Amino acid sequence: MAYPCRLPVGDLHVKGGMMEPLNSEQVTEALQQLDGWQVENGKLCADFEFDDFVGAFGFISQVALIAESANHHPNWSNVYSSVHIALSTHEADDSITELDVKLAREINKLTT
Repeated sequence: MAYPCRLPVGDLHVKGGMMEPLNSEQVTEALQQLDGWQVENGKLCADFEFDDFVGAFGFISQVALIAESANHHPNWSNVYSSVHIALSTHEADDSITELDVKLAREINKLTT
């Protein structure tokens, strides 16, 4: 059974231009405002560390609710207390778009 989730996550919904790949200058500018994020293999990536597995899993659950509400889902991996997130927009040939930047901002809000 699927449970719909609609959370207020600011301005994450797709608007004109959000699906266009960002150029390298735009990505560099975005990274200056995204603490802990970098580009790896053409994706916007970050690593997060928690005290234990429960902390990491709780974070993953929070990110999942935001991502589902925005209909923009990250690639991620979890090993015990570590979470690695990689963002790209599938509809833009797996490039980094403004939608990825906005999702990264929302994710960072969970860690402050």
